[in-house]
Amino acid sequence: MIASRASTTARACARISSVLRQHQRRSLATVASSLFPGEPSAPHLVTPAIPGPKSKELSDRIGIFQENRAHGFVVDYAKSQGNWIADADGNVLLDMFAQIASIAIGYNNPDLIALAKTDEFITATMNRAALGSFPPTNWQELVETGLGTVKPKGLDNIFTAMCGSCANENAFKASFMAYRARERGEQAQFTPEEMQSCMKNQSPGSPDLSILSFTSAFHGRLFGSLSATRSKAIHKLDIPSFNWPVVEWPDVKYPLSQNARENAEAEKVALAAVEEAIVNSRKAGSPNGPVAALIVEPIQSEGGDNHASPAFFQGLRDVTKKHGVFMIVDEVQTGVGATGAFWAHDKWNLTSPPDFVTFSKKMQAAGFYHNIDTRPSMPYRNYNTWMGDPTRTLQARQIIRTIQDHNLVEKTDKVGNYIYEKLTDVIENGAGRGKVEKLRGENAGTFLAFDGKTPEVRDKLIMEMRKLGVHMGGCGDKAVRLRPMLVFEQKHADLFLEKLDKALGQL
Repeated sequence: MIASRASTTARACARISSVLRQHQRRSLATVASSLFPGEPSAPHLVTPAIPGPKSKELSDRIGIFQENRAHGFVVDYAKSQGNWIADADGNVLLDMFAQIASIAIGYNNPDLIALAKTDEFITATMNRAALGSFPPTNWQELVETGLGTVKPKGLDNIFTAMCGSCANENAFKASFMAYRARERGEQAQFTPEEMQSCMKNQSPGSPDLSILSFTSAFHGRLFGSLSATRSKAIHKLDIPSFNWPVVEWPDVKYPLSQNARENAEAEKVALAAVEEAIVNSRKAGSPNGPVAALIVEPIQSEGGDNHASPAFFQGLRDVTKKHGVFMIVDEVQTGVGATGAFWAHDKWNLTSPPDFVTFSKKMQAAGFYHNIDTRPSMPYRNYNTWMGDPTRTLQARQIIRTIQDHNLVEKTDKVGNYIYEKLTDVIENGAGRGKVEKLRGENAGTFLAFDGKTPEVRDKLIMEMRKLGVHMGGCGDKAVRLRPMLVFEQKHADLFLEKLDKALGQL
């Protein structure tokens, strides 16, 4: 009897294991094959160099009426699929840059194509709403079932915007308004002096407040966000800016896990500088005005893929809380899964949440998460005509659902660990030795980077990879940043590593 029961239990367990294995195979097949059944298995190269003649011709035509000097090549988006980007000449490349880290679930994803055919999407496209004044009947449901399902821990309000720069810009405005509201206390109305002086861009109506940011930071190109941006001079030249304070980003060594003690000292120095900047900003005669908010990227992306430890960011939260400074986490590039967590700051395990989390890029929609206490005191104060875009919000909802349906964040984390391990060997022992260095992104999903020995080596490597059928991008002075999509798998990683080894061997 006991043996019979044991046999029955064993058969049941075997059936369960078989079902689980089949489910795993189906899951893998869904991501690898079902979404993009026609995805190439290798690059297809038509021209010896990219951009080819058709790309150059089309770019030149664009250049007649619009700036074209930053063009890499002209893209045939209709023929791009999954992880592969096609150009005007018919070249097809493995895309490791993804529209500057902005494509989450692949080119021409069938889930998004199906969405575009729905009545809901067509109505939103044909009748763009001025959301701040005339939201559509489905706006509440749309936001709650999309952006609302991935709210960062502790934040329950959502401000929708148009792009990453304006997400940060409006977060700045919200922090300034909330800071002054806190100073006023129970004073409900603005004074006549405030009302009159602000029309002359003078205090007290236009107060001398500031945003604290870091060297090498990139937060956008509008006036406020550009004032907090410190990555490249070319972004800022000839543009008037606010005289806001800046603190040196900690000079850490990689891998972080092997240099923890030394890095902790560098981060301690940076945290002390942050506190000093905040305290000094509140002294009489400060050239900056009191710091109302601090803005920080989880990984400084445009500035060179610069990392820091979770302890550093917890230190920032402690200092900002201590001094009543709002903390803005700029997740425009790091958000939506690429780091192996939906929000990169999730990995910090903060004791209290940031006050604002901004987003754009992979979300396709843009804006920031916050709480009701940082809403303005009156309507029309943080406002514009569009206040976002329903079509992009529909896209964001589908992107989130596709990510969740296929466990793409978890998959990206695993693929990233695989690439990191292989790249370590390439850089330390293989073709990259003496040519590239400072691999970073350990336990950060596919959000990886390494430096060329010189800027020239970096630039040449990117062009050699393009000739071999892999599209990559740079950042900072000499970094190569990897920004594949969330549908990037081990087979794509193996192809990338093969081409990288060959390109490094040719340098």
